[in-house]
Amino acid sequence: MARSNRREAGRRRLAMRLPHMRKLIMAACDPLQLELFEAYQMAVEARDILRGQPFNSNLVREYDETCLEIEQHVIRAMQEPSYAQRSS
Repeated sequence: MARSNRREAGRRRLAMRLPHMRKLIMAACDPLQLELFEAYQMAVEARDILRGQPFNSNLVREYDETCLEIEQHVIRAMQEPSYAQRSS
């Protein structure tokens, strides 16, 4: 999946996952936020691939935790305009 496609897929997935932030997520154009969308999509894709394979429950759990951490970063990035500057 191309980078821009992955970003948009991550954006849409996060908008569904975080409905209270949907408008902000869909309007986001900050480079950090776009990177978070892409990272989220990559983590979800990896987790979903691992779910289909035996003996990967620990890795699936790690990717689930990574997805939750990215969701928290997205929430902070959407709520705090200066978050992008502090995180750089």
